[in-house]
Amino acid sequence: MSKLQHGSREELDAIRHQAIAHFGPMMLHEALLRLCRACGSESLHRFEKTMIERIERSCSDIADFDDMKEFATEQLYACVREVKASPDMTHPLEDIQTRRTDGRSEKSETLEDQLQEGLEDSFPASDPPAVISTAISGGAKKLVGTDEVLRAKRNQD
Repeated sequence: MSKLQHGSREELDAIRHQAIAHFGPMMLHEALLRLCRACGSESLHRFEKTMIERIERSCSDIADFDDMKEFATEQLYACVREVKASPDMTHPLEDIQTRRTDGRSEKSETLEDQLQEGLEDSFPASDPPAVISTAISGGAKKLVGTDEVLRAKRNQD
């Protein structure tokens, strides 16, 4: 029977703290990887700097709070180090601005019009599109009555 349904408040708090301690770093790691994929590795540096500042500025009357802040900072550095060492981080994000044509519109309607105009200007193309079959042929199919036809042919000879 699950303690979530029948556990005391103290038991549930203990389980909650264990879940945070176990799954928190995993979730932070994955979130930071996704942040880096979406925004580049510079965003990881900005995140780390901001979090360190927030940890240092935080205060509480909790006993050993300064030690908790030290552990939090250590955990943050370890997680950032793991993300930086991740195989997903070996390729830096391409700066899309370097690939953009000067004067290119960002409006989808304009892009669609430009594409349609380009297609119309190139039609009919000098070479027709090639048709390539990607079907994989199967083995020979056994025809019904093949054995009878072969026997009949042998009997005739």
